[in-house]
Amino acid sequence: MRALITGATGFIGQKLIEQIAEPVVLSRDAPRARQQLPRAEVHAWNPLAEPAPAAALRGVEAIFHLAGDPVAEGRWTAAKKQRLRDSRVIGTQNLLRGLEAIPRDDRPAVLVSASAVGFYGSRGDEILDETATPGHDFLADVCVAWEAASAPAVKLGLRVVNPRIGVVLGQGGALAKMLPPFRLGLGGRLADGGQWMPWVHIDDLVGLLLHAANTATLTGAMNATAPNPVTNADFTRALGAALHRPAVFPVPALALRLGFGEFAQVLLASQRVVPRVALASGFVFKHPEIQEALADVVGH
Repeated sequence: MRALITGATGFIGQKLIEQIAEPVVLSRDAPRARQQLPRAEVHAWNPLAEPAPAAALRGVEAIFHLAGDPVAEGRWTAAKKQRLRDSRVIGTQNLLRGLEAIPRDDRPAVLVSASAVGFYGSRGDEILDETATPGHDFLADVCVAWEAASAPAVKLGLRVVNPRIGVVLGQGGALAKMLPPFRLGLGGRLADGGQWMPWVHIDDLVGLLLHAANTATLTGAMNATAPNPVTNADFTRALGAALHRPAVFPVPALALRLGFGEFAQVLLASQRVVPRVALASGFVFKHPEIQEALADVVGH
């Protein structure tokens, strides 16, 4: 497959590129991307300022649009929140502006445009499949706008799939930040630990992205999470067991709010997300259970 990837130098993008025969990359920092991704054809692009370049878009079979300002890096100041939204919404709009500028026959068949489980907001024990309504907080509003920005690609002749990505477990991402205190035996649940965590192993996430691109019947939202979500308390016990360390130091909700500000609501949100669409379309998870998934990641 010849495929275009945005956000290719990130944790998810780098793993995805390993599975793409002919990767084409759009990057704000093209020299660094060329050094980091020597196998890829790299094109420079400022997603906030200009349409995606036609030279990168012509002749690709699929687009994997993963770019966006990192949610978990830095406090959610007003400026940070604006970057979170603009990098996703304006970036997606400018990607489509680039597609509009090339002939229909040169356009790819499918756009896999990322979203996140933040779409649902915090919903307690409610089971959330792709038919669930959106939440009403900041991150939910961003996800709704992000998905809406990709929708006009249908009029351009592309099939559009929006994988709503959960907490990704692998050598990087959220788990990389969790591991140091857990390795020291200082890990523990967040608040009472009763909030549901929609997680996914990085190998399964890459598989889900490719499944979305290759399955012609898939359109719209697809939850990119493992079929067995767990509570934060269960996740904490599983991670401690995988590391052979105790995990008995809970972090109070007040401490999270003092330390992380508004971002703490993401850490405390409860989202019991299930991948109904992926399962119904025949996707088979390699790592459906949290204990085995963490053991696999930590073992590497």
